[in-house]
Amino acid sequence: MNALRKRLPFSSYSDAYVLPSIIRCETNLYVAQFAFMKLLPAKYIIEQALARGTLTYGMTVLETSSGTFALGLAVVCREYGFQLEIFTDPVMDKGLENRLGSLGAKVFMITEKAKQGGYQRSRLDALDARMRQLGQSCFWPRQYETPDNPAAYKLFADQLAEMVGPDITLVGSVGSGGSTCGTVERLRQKAPGARLIGVDTFNSVIFGQQDGERKLRGLGNSLVPKNVRHELYDEVHLISAPLAFAATRTLHERHAVFAGPTSGASYIVGRWRARQYPEEIIVVICPDEGHRYVEAAYDCEWLKQNGNLNEDDLLDAPATENHPSTALPPWNRYLWKRKSREAVLNVLEQVS
Repeated sequence: MNALRKRLPFSSYSDAYVLPSIIRCETNLYVAQFAFMKLLPAKYIIEQALARGTLTYGMTVLETSSGTFALGLAVVCREYGFQLEIFTDPVMDKGLENRLGSLGAKVFMITEKAKQGGYQRSRLDALDARMRQLGQSCFWPRQYETPDNPAAYKLFADQLAEMVGPDITLVGSVGSGGSTCGTVERLRQKAPGARLIGVDTFNSVIFGQQDGERKLRGLGNSLVPKNVRHELYDEVHLISAPLAFAATRTLHERHAVFAGPTSGASYIVGRWRARQYPEEIIVVICPDEGHRYVEAAYDCEWLKQNGNLNEDDLLDAPATENHPSTALPPWNRYLWKRKSREAVLNVLEQVS
């Protein structure tokens, strides 16, 4: 109860849930659990756009998203009174789609993949067509490229620095790149030695794999977002969907942390790192809570039907690969060493 302190009531839902709870799981292992992390950049991007005058009342907000960035925008747009249109694809679960509708957002389901770039490319194409229709009366937050996305995480980094200190090892999943890059960049202003471990999944192009089907959602990409600053990462781990699902359940069973599969993927990496380096403080980013996954990652029947119930005994350590493009499931580690993506990919070309 010592962690509780008196404070004034929050003025809005977004104010109440914009920052995570920092929870100690083991001696040197912490998790930062967000209700849904993308609320933080959504709120920051909208408020910065209002301050600059690039977003004014009466305009429509447009974005492409299949996950919680759409929800973050829906919350903030509801609070500020903006109409929101989301361009998504069939991977969006019905519960999230229903919640977006309840918050007043219009959801456009894109059902055909582009030959290059998959659903993300076709969603962007549909959004672009809608922007041409609306002209100057719309605003696109551009989560994958706006510098306001990583800048939003300064608030989170300052929270970490105050609670556990800035010289930490940060472990987080990589989708848009905003959370991991923005947080560690701020931490390194105070502690240049702060370490960053990125967690991706197989068949994601971000760190050099070939694009392909991904069963683990919420991380990975078919395009390389501009906000992924590869030179900030010390290590990169690739995690399979079955292993992430098993780790998600373990995180809940052992520590009562109810989170989604991207959190599980990062947790297994953070747990390994904490045991390998007991002198380090490890902080694992948990991007959302587990409510959306009750009938998936937490459901043994669903896991069996989808061929994902085979990693009940969590692996103790990853394989270390010579190059991320050749890494194979279930878990691979690559020492990125703060290099550019081009520099890493050129290593493979020189060897071959």
